Amino acid sequence: MSEFRKVCPLSAVPDEGAIGVEVEGVPVAVVRAGGEVFALHDVCSHEEVPLSEGEIYDHTLECWLHGSCFDVRTGKPTGPPATKPVPTYPVKVADGDVYVAVPADAQP
Repeated sequence: MSEFRKVCPLSAVPDEGAIGVEVEGVPVAVVRAGGEVFALHDVCSHEEVPLSEGEIYDHTLECWLHGSCFDVRTGKPTGPPATKPVPTYPVKVADGDVYVAVPADAQP
């Protein structure tokens, strides 16, 4: 596991929304849902499009292209057409900033 890296101010992540960032060359969707912050790989496992451009509801991130849904807590698909999960990453919030740790073996 790599170190936690500062990726953005918490204020940059909309309530019940997401933004896309890059951590050591890896695309990451930083999501705020239910008052918590999560980080997932920012590429849909069904089609290679940014998940951070999707909609958030009930701890679910819905891909904008074909409607695949993922649980932001686990990365597991909760609605078709996606059948493969997306990786999730550890997150911490400190002093108004969001930090994410991406494993060294994550593919950029």
